[in-house]
This record gives sequence, C-alpha cells and structure tokens, in this order.
Amino acid sequence: MTDPISDMLLRIRNAIRAGHASVTMPGSRIKGEIARVMKEEGYIVDFELTNGVPRVLTIELKYNDRAESAICGLRRESRPGLRKFCGVQEIPVVLGGMGIAVLSTSGGVLSGKDARKRNLGGELICTIW
Repeated sequence: MTDPISDMLLRIRNAIRAGHASVTMPGSRIKGEIARVMKEEGYIVDFELTNGVPRVLTIELKYNDRAESAICGLRRESRPGLRKFCGVQEIPVVLGGMGIAVLSTSGGVLSGKDARKRNLGGELICTIW
C-alpha cells in the first residue's frame, strides 16, 4: 500500500455510503491522530487504536436521527506524489468555516483552526466537510 491515509479516508467514505455504524482498518499513529482531530471537531463519535501486533483502528461513525452522516465529504490533499505544504496564512478555510483542514505540524496533527491559533503551518493532509 503506497498511501495508507488515502486508504483510511476511502474506508470511511465507503462505510458512510453503506450506512455502517463503525469501520475497522489497519492502524498507525498518524491515523490515530487524524481520528483524534475528527473526534474533537465532532465528525465521529469515538475511535479506538489497539496496540497489538497488527495495530487496528476502529472508528465509530456519527449519524443524526435521519441517518445522515456528520461527514459529507473527505478529500486527500497531500499525497506521496505531490506533497502540499502551507504556511499559517495559506491554511485553507473549508466551505467558509463549515469544514476542517487537517495538518501535520511541528506541534503534532492539528485542525486548521488550531494551527492558526498556534501560528503553525505544515503539511496539509486532508480536508473534511
């Protein structure tokens, strides 16, 4: 697998389209941090990253009472063939503030809002709305 983060986003997108309550995938530290940001911003209910020999990440998806997901879309921005870095002023505002940008900074994996508050730029991992 050349891009595990794209695989993670694709598994989440497919699970939402199929109406699943949770999705399980191979885990890693960066995937756990992305899931943490998604939980802090209210896009998922919870996640669990096991520390077994094959790490497993389980994400519990969030739906409202009409079975609509909290996540409408996911897009991988920086990929192995074309890395995208942005400074503090270039951090994108997703859907006029209705979505989030996830960045990998020197202070860890942060949402775009938190990165602006801490005055940190970094690699733009993905956008979620």
